[in-house]
Amino acid sequence: MPAATTPDRPPSLVCAPDRRTTPLPGSFTLHPAPATVHLDGGAVVLGGSPLRLFRISERARTLLEWWRVGHPVGERRGVQLLARRLVSSGAYVPRPTTPTFRKEDVTVVIPVRDRATGLDRLLAAVSDLACVVVDDASVEAGATKEVAERHGARFVPLADNAGPAGARDAGWAVVDTALVAFIDSDCVPSPGWLDPLLGHFDDPVVGAVAPRVVPLARTPRRALDRYERVRSSLDRGASEGPVRRGSPISYVPSAALVVRVAVTTGPDLFDATLRGGEDVDLVWRLADAGWDVRYVPASTVEHDGPATLGEFLARRAFYGTSAAPLARRHPGALSPLHVSAWSFAVWLLALARRPLLALTTLAASVGLLAHRLRGLTGDPVGVATRIAGDGTVRAAMPALASLARTGSPALLVGLAFRRTRRAAALALLLPALADWWKDRGDLDPASYVALHVADDVAYGAGVWLGCARERTVAPLVPRLAFRARVWSARSLRENLAPKGAAPTTPA
Repeated sequence: MPAATTPDRPPSLVCAPDRRTTPLPGSFTLHPAPATVHLDGGAVVLGGSPLRLFRISERARTLLEWWRVGHPVGERRGVQLLARRLVSSGAYVPRPTTPTFRKEDVTVVIPVRDRATGLDRLLAAVSDLACVVVDDASVEAGATKEVAERHGARFVPLADNAGPAGARDAGWAVVDTALVAFIDSDCVPSPGWLDPLLGHFDDPVVGAVAPRVVPLARTPRRALDRYERVRSSLDRGASEGPVRRGSPISYVPSAALVVRVAVTTGPDLFDATLRGGEDVDLVWRLADAGWDVRYVPASTVEHDGPATLGEFLARRAFYGTSAAPLARRHPGALSPLHVSAWSFAVWLLALARRPLLALTTLAASVGLLAHRLRGLTGDPVGVATRIAGDGTVRAAMPALASLARTGSPALLVGLAFRRTRRAAALALLLPALADWWKDRGDLDPASYVALHVADDVAYGAGVWLGCARERTVAPLVPRLAFRARVWSARSLRENLAPKGAAPTTPA
């Protein structure tokens, strides 16, 4: 059995190598993140998470163009440190070219509980890898043992149900390879799924890499299947990037995750006291210890989701209950909304039907930022408009969606009263309609909106239930930032690419 952990003392992790002195390996290629933009003719790069502004020297611009067409970082240490800086910020994403890790360096750990058929399917898909099957006190433990032994996997039975985190820790404790791939028994990796992931571990700062988890195709496809195809909570999307709190990819599921064994020297990795959200907790603890976690959608793993609508909604509610325990472990990270106070003020004034005041507030925020950007960009007003103006407009609907999802129980109550009925209905329906317009799947709008609202309400009910259990309202309270990092003149100066950091011609 894994060693006991408590909410106050989760398994400790080893600190990662210092990013400031650890160069990005020269074999990697570098590519702008999807949200990164180049301004002032390439002299300014805006991107990363949190959002940062980089003033790029002429020499560094030559390098960025060299990398843009696919050339590797190169062997010069100064260039590799510049690449590390861009990767650590999240403005650029690295891709490996010549991986040194092989399949022999990986052990697959599979937690299972009464799912012998799925286990059989998964073991057949990973037959070329060493596997450890941890039976989490199944009722039919003999069936899972027979399947594991038939496929040549090591079988580790648990006498008592430890939950997914505890079962994974039991497997983690018996492996002797450099990497561990956790895969749930209701998943099926696609052919070649491991290849795009292994090369990232050539970077000594990388602690974990996650593939894209997509719904398993069913025939015939139900409305729920078509909805999950575009709204699965396990699918983190088609864009690669760093995984950390507050970023576009704030977490990855442990349904499929490859982890470097060296991130810890103890027998445990996950916090076994968490029955849900243990994957989010692990990713954030890795980041706190200085490790990079990367999401690589070029690798895909299919997930066999809930078979019925009731199971689907119960699963969504269960995910919601994890918000409060996570909020206690990671203060401030589970707020339903983290936004600039300027943007929030603009939205409130617009809702209050004060358009002139809203526009005045927006103009003031742009002007203040433009003043701070003087000397850092040739077009401070244009860059400020891009950051403060466009950001305020683009973030409005996602902000409403996040608040409506978490506050859905209150909105349901609001539907019962005539004075609040219209506002509550709009808050529930507008995000669903906006997502349908954006996703444009093969599901009709009525079915999509109905499932979207049910999804939001189930998750919100779970959040409120978890808050009641943990006696906290942290996951329900928005956070306002009165001075975002990108607005700080000091941080902008610190993010300037130092002159002479890059050679005139690429190495």
